[in-house]
Amino acid sequence: MPKSAKAKAEQAVAPPPPEPLAVPVADSHTHLDMQDAGVEEALAKAAAAGVTRLVQIGCDVERARWAATVAAEHDAIWAAVALHPNEAPRIEAASGPAGLDAALDEIAELAALPQVRALGETGLDYFRTGPEGAAAQQRSFRRHIALAKELDKALIIHDRDAHEDVLRLLREEGAPRRTVFHCFSGDAAMADACAAAGYFMSFAGNVTFASAQPLRDALAAAPPELLLVETDAPFLTPVPFRGRPNAPYLIPVTLRAMAAVKGMSEDELALHIAANTERVFG
Repeated sequence: MPKSAKAKAEQAVAPPPPEPLAVPVADSHTHLDMQDAGVEEALAKAAAAGVTRLVQIGCDVERARWAATVAAEHDAIWAAVALHPNEAPRIEAASGPAGLDAALDEIAELAALPQVRALGETGLDYFRTGPEGAAAQQRSFRRHIALAKELDKALIIHDRDAHEDVLRLLREEGAPRRTVFHCFSGDAAMADACAAAGYFMSFAGNVTFASAQPLRDALAAAPPELLLVETDAPFLTPVPFRGRPNAPYLIPVTLRAMAAVKGMSEDELALHIAANTERVFG
């Protein structure tokens, strides 16, 4: 049955602000350019909730330019730039290998800027891109890995339905010193493999979903010293606000759910996450 106009209107309303965190943390992965609020409003609401740093992700050339610009203008924002895994085959299909190389060259120029603290989000996505795009995705991913190592910056990975190949390419290329699995999507065994390699795991609001027990099992297995928290806003709004717009000020909702899974106090987990964020991006 179609949703009523009232239900649709309710879903469009931003959730209320949560109780602020006592220990400030960062939103390690957000897309301010896709959110309704302006940058100043988003920063103010986040700071009021105890979220004092945002990592703005630029996942194509145009958005990467914007991320670098907004990070240069705001001390509370760090930028990450890359071609999203699904962007690489799209560019190659439209402009050929030379077009993809040109886009990667521009990402490399932006990545060298001081306000850009990471290459990301890059990686592999076999959910939205079929086998015909795998080669372009893997070529792009390898270039991002090399850039992160060359510039000594963090690598932020988008991994969807591609765990084995993502881990294989990291082994083959040699992972950067700081590697982050954004919106971690693996199970406990995957978390163990990432922990053994020293990879950071960033959890988003979907860890609160009723269907996400494998994610909670992975979180339970992950060492606190390798954990980050993110919104991936405007996506993946945590329960009880699922379906409504997500934004960085909702980080406390996800962090508290994570603390419950870990059997830790929210302050203890927040201290780990704050220190981990500095290790990755600082």
